[in-house]
Amino acid sequence: MFVRTERLLLRPGWADDASALVDAISHAPVARMLTRAPWPYELADARDFLARPHTPAAPSFLIFLRTAGKPRLIGGIGLTPQGDAAELGYWIGRPHWGQGLGPEAAGRLAHWALANLEIDRLVASALVDNERSAAVLRRIGFKESGAGSQEFISRGGAMPVRLFSATRMDIAAEAP
Repeated sequence: MFVRTERLLLRPGWADDASALVDAISHAPVARMLTRAPWPYELADARDFLARPHTPAAPSFLIFLRTAGKPRLIGGIGLTPQGDAAELGYWIGRPHWGQGLGPEAAGRLAHWALANLEIDRLVASALVDNERSAAVLRRIGFKESGAGSQEFISRGGAMPVRLFSATRMDIAAEAP
Protein backbone atom coordinates (compact mmCIF):
# COMPACT_ATOMS: atom_id res chain seq x y z
CA MET A 1 0.00 0.00 0.00
CA PHE A 2 1.16 3.51 -0.85
CA VAL A 3 -0.10 6.82 0.55
CA ARG A 4 0.57 10.10 -1.22
CA THR A 5 0.36 13.73 -0.21
CA GLU A 6 1.17 16.84 -2.18
CA ARG A 7 4.89 16.53 -1.43
CA LEU A 8 5.33 13.05 0.03
CA LEU A 9 5.14 9.36 -0.77
CA LEU A 10 4.60 6.94 2.12
CA ARG A 11 5.43 3.35 1.21
CA PRO A 12 6.65 0.18 2.90
CA GLY A 13 10.40 -0.05 3.27
CA TRP A 14 12.31 -2.38 0.99
CA ALA A 15 15.67 -4.08 1.52
CA ASP A 16 17.41 -1.70 -0.87
CA ASP A 17 16.33 1.26 1.31
CA ALA A 18 18.70 0.20 4.13
CA SER A 19 21.56 2.64 3.40
CA ALA A 20 19.22 5.59 2.87
CA LEU A 21 17.41 4.72 6.11
CA VAL A 22 20.67 4.75 8.05
CA ASP A 23 21.62 8.10 6.50
CA ALA A 24 18.23 9.63 7.42
CA ILE A 25 17.87 8.34 10.99
CA SER A 26 21.42 8.14 12.30
CA HIS A 27 21.62 11.63 13.76
CA ALA A 28 21.45 11.85 17.56
CA PRO A 29 18.78 14.59 17.60
CA VAL A 30 16.50 12.27 15.58
CA ALA A 31 17.23 8.82 16.98
CA ARG A 32 17.18 9.92 20.62
CA MET A 33 13.54 10.99 20.26
CA LEU A 34 12.43 7.53 19.09
CA THR A 35 11.26 4.76 21.43
CA ARG A 36 12.32 1.80 19.28
CA ALA A 37 15.46 3.02 17.51
CA PRO A 38 18.83 2.00 18.93
CA TRP A 39 21.68 4.47 19.11
CA PRO A 40 23.92 4.42 17.25
CA TYR A 41 21.70 3.24 14.39
CA GLU A 42 23.63 0.95 12.05
CA LEU A 43 23.09 -0.85 8.76
CA ALA A 44 22.20 -4.11 10.57
CA ASP A 45 19.45 -2.23 12.46
CA ALA A 46 18.03 -0.91 9.19
CA ARG A 47 18.12 -4.36 7.60
CA ASP A 48 16.35 -5.90 10.61
CA PHE A 49 13.68 -3.19 10.54
CA LEU A 50 13.12 -3.55 6.80
CA ALA A 51 12.84 -7.35 7.06
CA ARG A 52 9.84 -7.17 9.43
CA PRO A 53 6.57 -8.42 7.91
CA HIS A 54 4.08 -5.83 6.67
CA THR A 55 0.49 -6.15 7.92
CA PRO A 56 -2.57 -4.06 7.00
CA ALA A 57 -3.53 -3.63 10.69
CA ALA A 58 -0.07 -2.29 11.57
CA PRO A 59 1.16 -0.39 8.53
CA SER A 60 4.72 0.89 8.58
CA PHE A 61 6.02 3.27 5.95
CA LEU A 62 9.12 5.15 5.00
CA ILE A 63 8.49 8.77 4.10
CA PHE A 64 9.91 9.97 0.80
CA LEU A 65 10.07 13.52 -0.46
CA ARG A 66 8.70 13.50 -4.01
CA THR A 67 11.17 15.15 -6.37
CA ALA A 68 11.54 15.60 -10.12
CA GLY A 69 13.88 12.58 -9.98
CA LYS A 70 14.05 9.66 -7.58
CA PRO A 71 12.13 10.26 -4.31
CA ARG A 72 14.42 10.94 -1.31
CA LEU A 73 13.93 9.09 2.01
CA ILE A 74 13.37 11.64 4.77
CA GLY A 75 11.57 9.79 7.58
CA GLY A 76 9.36 7.01 8.82
CA ILE A 77 5.81 6.58 10.10
CA GLY A 78 3.60 3.76 11.27
CA LEU A 79 0.77 2.46 13.40
CA THR A 80 0.85 -0.10 16.21
CA PRO A 81 -2.51 -1.68 17.20
CA GLN A 82 -3.61 -1.19 20.81
CA GLY A 83 -7.07 -2.76 21.23
CA ASP A 84 -9.68 -0.34 19.83
CA ALA A 85 -6.92 2.20 19.10
CA ALA A 86 -3.64 2.42 17.22
CA GLU A 87 -0.49 4.22 18.28
CA LEU A 88 0.88 6.66 15.71
CA GLY A 89 4.65 7.07 15.58
CA TYR A 90 6.71 9.09 13.13
CA TRP A 91 10.05 10.82 12.61
CA ILE A 92 11.50 13.25 10.09
CA GLY A 93 15.23 13.54 9.38
CA ARG A 94 16.93 16.65 10.78
CA PRO A 95 17.57 18.41 7.43
CA HIS A 96 13.80 18.45 6.82
CA TRP A 97 12.58 19.85 10.15
CA GLY A 98 10.52 23.04 10.05
CA GLN A 99 9.09 22.45 6.57
CA GLY A 100 5.66 21.11 7.58
CA LEU A 101 6.51 17.58 6.41
CA GLY A 102 5.78 15.93 9.79
CA PRO A 103 2.22 17.26 9.96
CA GLU A 104 1.70 16.45 6.28
CA ALA A 105 2.71 12.80 6.71
CA ALA A 106 1.18 12.26 10.17
CA GLY A 107 -2.07 14.02 9.27
CA ARG A 108 -2.51 12.00 6.11
CA LEU A 109 -1.83 8.65 7.82
CA ALA A 110 -4.06 9.54 10.79
CA HIS A 111 -6.90 10.47 8.46
CA TRP A 112 -6.41 7.27 6.43
CA ALA A 113 -6.22 5.06 9.56
CA LEU A 114 -9.43 6.36 11.12
CA ALA A 115 -11.26 6.04 7.79
CA ASN A 116 -9.99 2.56 6.89
CA LEU A 117 -9.04 0.59 10.00
CA GLU A 118 -11.39 -0.85 12.61
CA ILE A 119 -10.26 1.50 15.35
CA ASP A 120 -12.05 4.22 17.30
CA ARG A 121 -9.11 6.45 18.08
CA LEU A 122 -5.42 7.09 17.67
CA VAL A 123 -2.93 7.60 20.48
CA ALA A 124 0.59 9.01 20.44
CA SER A 125 3.26 10.23 22.79
CA ALA A 126 6.06 12.77 22.75
CA LEU A 127 8.98 13.16 25.10
CA VAL A 128 8.36 16.07 27.46
CA ASP A 129 11.42 17.78 25.95
CA ASN A 130 10.21 17.27 22.36
CA GLU A 131 7.95 20.27 21.81
CA ARG A 132 8.23 19.92 18.03
CA SER A 133 6.55 16.51 18.09
CA ALA A 134 3.86 17.70 20.49
CA ALA A 135 3.18 20.64 18.15
CA VAL A 136 2.81 18.28 15.16
CA LEU A 137 0.29 16.17 17.05
CA ARG A 138 -1.74 19.21 18.15
CA ARG A 139 -1.63 20.63 14.62
CA ILE A 140 -3.23 17.50 13.12
CA GLY A 141 -6.01 17.31 15.71
CA PHE A 142 -4.62 15.32 18.65
CA LYS A 143 -5.47 16.45 22.17
CA GLU A 144 -3.13 16.11 25.13
CA SER A 145 -4.55 13.40 27.41
CA GLY A 146 -2.06 13.07 30.24
CA ALA A 147 1.47 12.11 31.15
CA GLY A 148 3.32 8.84 31.44
CA SER A 149 6.64 7.18 30.78
CA GLN A 150 7.94 5.00 27.98
CA GLU A 151 11.03 2.93 27.40
CA PHE A 152 13.47 4.53 24.95
CA ILE A 153 16.02 2.09 23.56
CA SER A 154 18.25 4.97 22.44
CA ARG A 155 18.25 6.46 25.96
CA GLY A 156 18.55 3.18 27.83
CA GLY A 157 15.41 3.38 29.93
CA ALA A 158 12.09 4.97 30.77
CA MET A 159 11.58 8.63 30.00
CA PRO A 160 8.69 11.01 30.79
CA VAL A 161 6.26 11.58 27.92
CA ARG A 162 3.13 13.57 27.15
CA LEU A 163 0.23 11.40 26.00
CA PHE A 164 -2.11 12.38 23.15
CA SER A 165 -5.25 10.96 21.57
CA ALA A 166 -7.53 11.72 18.65
CA THR A 167 -10.88 10.43 17.42
CA ARG A 168 -12.44 10.52 13.97
CA MET A 169 -14.06 13.85 14.83
CA ASP A 170 -10.73 15.37 15.91
CA ILE A 171 -8.91 14.27 12.77
CA ALA A 172 -11.82 15.00 10.42
CA ALA A 173 -11.77 18.59 11.64
CA GLU A 174 -8.10 18.79 10.65
CA ALA A 175 -8.18 16.58 7.50
CA PRO A 176 -5.28 17.22 5.14
